[in-house]
Amino acid sequence: MTRVILPIVACSLLVGLLWAEATGNYKVILLFKAPLSSLFVLTAALRPYVLKRYYHVVVAGLVFGLVGDICLALPGNTAFRVGLAAFLLGHILYVFAFTQLTRRADWIHPVNFLILAVSGYIFWSLFPHLGNMLIPVVFYILVISVMVSGAWAVFRNPNVNRVGAWLILLGAVLFYASDIFVARNRFIETEFINRLIGLPFYYSAQFLIAFSVSFVKPGHDNRN
Repeated sequence: MTRVILPIVACSLLVGLLWAEATGNYKVILLFKAPLSSLFVLTAALRPYVLKRYYHVVVAGLVFGLVGDICLALPGNTAFRVGLAAFLLGHILYVFAFTQLTRRADWIHPVNFLILAVSGYIFWSLFPHLGNMLIPVVFYILVISVMVSGAWAVFRNPNVNRVGAWLILLGAVLFYASDIFVARNRFIETEFINRLIGLPFYYSAQFLIAFSVSFVKPGHDNRN
């Protein structure tokens, strides 16, 4: 029953959030964003898990995501910086979680250079607009790049359950993509299209990572 109700509630809240974002009223935005973001934390917290440490670290990362969401909904640069810091800590926790599912060799792959190249291009595009946010944004880009590389390393490990590996990889890539729209909206051009695309990407990412706690048990066959 919850498998049916959860997506319906989450999609309904997301539609409400997009409507609220169009109004520009942060109080209305919080009415939808806070419960929707709380929902991905509860999704992970209440699911059966197979690796205790991975579970606890991912839940902690999701909690920081919730904090970041609330901060980014508030007006002002201070709230934005706190939100950025919260997401940064969340990404660091995801990296730590992913390292528990990887072998050293899984991190060595040409795709990682592609990730760095894309991140370098994004930084180059943002650079003229960053001002006093230069250092925090550079650090954030580096950490999220490592997070995506970590997800790719998990996917490359054939001993990780394939469902869990796909959930992690897709979640990380969607998170990365959503942050591109956050950065574009904040530093380049404030447009509703950034939220219209970025928010579905972001919430899909967090829910995919939340679901992964039930599917990451290492196995001896990549078909597990």
